[in-house]
Amino acid sequence: MPVDPGAYVAPTAKVHPNAVVGPGTRIGEFCVVEADVSIGPNCLLEPYVYIKRWTTLGSDNEISSGTVLGTDPLDKHFKGHRSYLRIGNANKIREHYTISRGTAEESVTILGDGNYIMTSGHIAHNCVIGSNVVIASCALIAGYVEIADQAFISGGIGVHQFSKIGRLAMVGGMSRINKDLPPFFTYMGYQVAAHGLNRVGLRRAGFSRDEIGEIKEAFRLLYRTELSLEAALLEIETRLHSPAAREIVRFIRSSKRGIVRRGTEDAGPEQD
Repeated sequence: MPVDPGAYVAPTAKVHPNAVVGPGTRIGEFCVVEADVSIGPNCLLEPYVYIKRWTTLGSDNEISSGTVLGTDPLDKHFKGHRSYLRIGNANKIREHYTISRGTAEESVTILGDGNYIMTSGHIAHNCVIGSNVVIASCALIAGYVEIADQAFISGGIGVHQFSKIGRLAMVGGMSRINKDLPPFFTYMGYQVAAHGLNRVGLRRAGFSRDEIGEIKEAFRLLYRTELSLEAALLEIETRLHSPAAREIVRFIRSSKRGIVRRGTEDAGPEQD
């Protein structure tokens, strides 16, 4: 049977006959689960959740009321063909959230494991969200954005399409992201600027004092000197040898949009 005997489906819920629902999953009142959906074991769909076709959820996901997963892309180029939304395990997606599937035929929007997605926001088509990411309320993540593991995205943020946010980066509320943000640093402001190290996140992730010291020096070279970007990268490559320092360099060298180069000392006042 597509719906496992160990699952619970509320009487008012509508589950398509070819949808797959795993054991221990609970589907609340007035939920809709379309064709070609797969929901793993031990998930919770609160009332009024809508799971659209070609969406896959792993195990132990909790989806709160009013959320719609697998929506058609908000993209004028979308032609209605098959594309996918794939969500991993143990994610919490809170009330009134939308996540779109891919735009191009057979393309994918991906969320990893253990993410905490707060209320009233949107993740657009073809995004790649890593694992253990926090996205706070009212954040808007545009198409093709990549957010690496353990990043923290505060409330009211707008992220421009194709931008990349590095691992363990932390972005302050109401910021506007239109460039790539290297890992391990904090950022803030409408004209977004690098502020410092994500020290709390680094300590929680188990980084040693020496590693944090190298990240601090990499930040200084990038944002507190007059060095060009290439000169700063060469200094980091020559003098700093930790895996974290190498990760910063790899991220910056692979950036296609360019990274944020403003530091808070030279950012000036906020502008409308």
